[in-house]
Amino acid sequence: MKAVVVKQPGGAEQLQFQDFPKPTLQEGELLIKVKASAINRSDIVTREGKSGYLSNPILGIEVSGEVVEVGLGANIEVGTRVMGLVNGGGYAEYVVMPADRAIKVPDKLSFEEAAAIPEVFLTAYQTLFWLGELTDQDTVLIHAGGSGVGTAAIQLAKQMTEAKIITTAGSQDKLDFCRSLGADICINYKEQSFEEEVLKATNNQGVDVILDFIGASYWEKNLKSIKTDGRWVLIGILGGTQVEKVNLMELLLKRVQLKGTLLTPRSDEYKKELTEEFVGKAMPLFNQNKIRAIVDQVFPFENIQNAHKHMEANKNLGKIIIHVN
Repeated sequence: MKAVVVKQPGGAEQLQFQDFPKPTLQEGELLIKVKASAINRSDIVTREGKSGYLSNPILGIEVSGEVVEVGLGANIEVGTRVMGLVNGGGYAEYVVMPADRAIKVPDKLSFEEAAAIPEVFLTAYQTLFWLGELTDQDTVLIHAGGSGVGTAAIQLAKQMTEAKIITTAGSQDKLDFCRSLGADICINYKEQSFEEEVLKATNNQGVDVILDFIGASYWEKNLKSIKTDGRWVLIGILGGTQVEKVNLMELLLKRVQLKGTLLTPRSDEYKKELTEEFVGKAMPLFNQNKIRAIVDQVFPFENIQNAHKHMEANKNLGKIIIHVN
């Protein structure tokens, strides 16, 4: 089978195709003929050699496709359309997926739409509800509203709670789209001081929950934006990893709960439990047309380098998809 590996740590030009044998199944696993895969920030971090938590030489952590072989103990039929998280290997014509995290693809969804769901919606669900403990009475600040996780989080918060939703993005097109998904207040971080706008919108109280993809460069602004006893969930470091001169007393005075998370390095058991809860509580919303997969652009498999460059240029509104088979 054809698959994508990293020649050496570096830019998108380091992505190259190699031939591999089809993966062999273990107990409780499925062999998937991959129809579509999706690009994630973690793929870029891995490509650059900065993560070290994926042992699979083939990139890619989420796919959609068709079950072609079933391992012992896996209760899914050959021919079933599925989507889900994989432990690497998603940029390939075939991949192994644990059966207990396979999500059946609704008939109304294409494989490209299905590949746009697992990583971002599971991440958004985990950060909003498991870590952010979002309630109907809360106000949530979702940064990078036009990103894959951002668009997923806005929709989940809108459809599953009565929370007030504030989001940031860097263009009017992205802000308009965020509003169409359910955001109540949309802030252009390039033209406005988002912390001032957040305080205006919350009677100077701040928000109860922050979904922070940015990290270091937003530290002070997020600290001003968060309410006393607020939950601040760090899920990305687009703005750097090092914060200089942190005043811990500011955290103490506001009693901030600062939580950091990455989904990809989580255990198989954690991903199984998260997937099961998501399927039970959120997947029905797709069938009811209340939530949708947001696909920015579909690239042919052979254009994998261009797909990575597109993400690095921050041009995408929603998910960047690779059509594999």
